[in-house]
Amino acid sequence: MVRAQPSLEFIPPALNPFVLRLTQLLSPVLLRSQTAITRIQAENTEVLVELYRAFGAGKTRFIMAFRHPSPDDPFCMAYLLHRLVPQVARQQQISLPHPIHAHFLYDRGIPLWAGAHVSCLFSNLGGIPIHRGKVDRLGLRTARNLLVNGSFPMAVAPEGATNGHGEIVSPLEPGIAQLGFWGVEDLLNAGRAEQVFIVPIGIKYSYVQPTWQPLEKLLSELEADSGLKQGGERGDASTDEVLYQRLYRLGEHLLSLMEEFYTRFYRQTLPISANAIATDAVAAENNSELKLPDSERDFAARLQALMDAALKVAEEYFHFHPQGSTIERCRRLEQAGWDWIYREDIKQVEALSPVERGLADRIAQEANLRMWHMRLVENFVAVTGKYVREKPTIERFAETTLLMWETIARIKGSSTVRRPRLGKQSVQMTVGEPISVSDRWQTYQTSRRSAKQAITDLTRDLQTALEQTI
Repeated sequence: MVRAQPSLEFIPPALNPFVLRLTQLLSPVLLRSQTAITRIQAENTEVLVELYRAFGAGKTRFIMAFRHPSPDDPFCMAYLLHRLVPQVARQQQISLPHPIHAHFLYDRGIPLWAGAHVSCLFSNLGGIPIHRGKVDRLGLRTARNLLVNGSFPMAVAPEGATNGHGEIVSPLEPGIAQLGFWGVEDLLNAGRAEQVFIVPIGIKYSYVQPTWQPLEKLLSELEADSGLKQGGERGDASTDEVLYQRLYRLGEHLLSLMEEFYTRFYRQTLPISANAIATDAVAAENNSELKLPDSERDFAARLQALMDAALKVAEEYFHFHPQGSTIERCRRLEQAGWDWIYREDIKQVEALSPVERGLADRIAQEANLRMWHMRLVENFVAVTGKYVREKPTIERFAETTLLMWETIARIKGSSTVRRPRLGKQSVQMTVGEPISVSDRWQTYQTSRRSAKQAITDLTRDLQTALEQTI
């Protein structure tokens, strides 16, 4: 039950060397116990070694911009910095400042579902919380100061959130480019000569062994949860085509159910045929296969329309007009919900009268219910409708199936946040070529228009660099 809470306070970074050292020592145990990762390798690690050496010599400040396909990414980044970078430095007989670490930005909402102990841990590791749905001046000011004056470089996930896709990079948020230019400005104003760089870092997960059997089992569970009978003669259930037909059929069925849900109960207008639900239901009842369309474009268009309708339901409640990209709309709704749950106008919740508390709780519950629609959309912001068909690997099958699992779990009202593990994984990390922000300063500082264009260009080039690491 959601109840009204005091406003979310800023959690200041307070780096604790003891906690950092303990975390580094425990990282192999945490990696084994909290993830399915058995091996992490990295290419071009010497790029980071050189940057850390220059950082220690007072020649550079830099931001590591890492891909964010999975909740396990922080474990990978920690392993890269705590293990692989020092290892390559020793091999090259290069002395680096100790310890090798990074300040990092994290979503202020993470401690809300992960627990208060996480906020304490992140603070002690030098993390900086950021509200994603508004201009968080205090968080940005803190990050800006640490970029220029901190004891470590910065690490940021410019996609803003996990997208569940190992081979699709979500549109990047422009904040990392702006942070880089702020760093250049502050260094110049202080009369310092350090150069500012942004380093793209790719993270790609692979299954050590093909996990078709666990995947098929999970798919069967999702079919059962959705009221969908397995159709037709399955033959060899491990073949790409059969699994793709089942996966697509499940997606089509879920899409139809949700279209009916929003059309019937929320009066949303969706571009679906009148017999879409009936056709799907009859196919399931007759235990027959749905025919796959000649193109997945229709599916992608329907999915986009459904996401738009779900966001409109929440936006209408908060009196918002649809504005910006899907991700921007999600961030705005998230912040609106938080504003009504974590009340800045209530300093002492316990001082409210029972009636006032009851009304405040009612508003918090209503806000949480509307945010549910936004959370559904978050699962599918990167779904294209053709991701698996283009390249039917076990990884793409698993990523799409797990996105469906998250959606169904949310619809069922499950509080489970840990995904099923479909098998042991290995990770390939790729350090890209550093992008100089300092070299772009002349363009940035010319005018407000040129500054905006410089941020756009830097964000685009970083997007391209991250895509090249896949």
